[in-house]
Amino acid sequence: MPIEALARLGSIAPSTLSSKPAAPAAGGIGASFGESLMSLVENVESTGAEANTAVSNMLDKTGDVHEAMIALHKAETSLQLTVQIRNKLVTAYQEIMRMPI
Repeated sequence: MPIEALARLGSIAPSTLSSKPAAPAAGGIGASFGESLMSLVENVESTGAEANTAVSNMLDKTGDVHEAMIALHKAETSLQLTVQIRNKLVTAYQEIMRMPI
């Protein structure tokens, strides 16, 4: 972060800061949990489609091997992240179901 940006942060008036949290903006930082999961799944789908396109371009001799490998690695990493999040959610659900009433 540039130093100028840090200097501007120091000039925020205390009256602009409130003790109440602001209402979450649609699709913004305060997005709901379901929206976040849908965004994650859409991201996985789009990176998979990009990887498929890069591989087909490589096979048609119009693309580069580097680009195809990078796209494949991005798709693999995003899929692994999604699987790990799913595993954590399943584990949390199972723990909640084991709680006594």
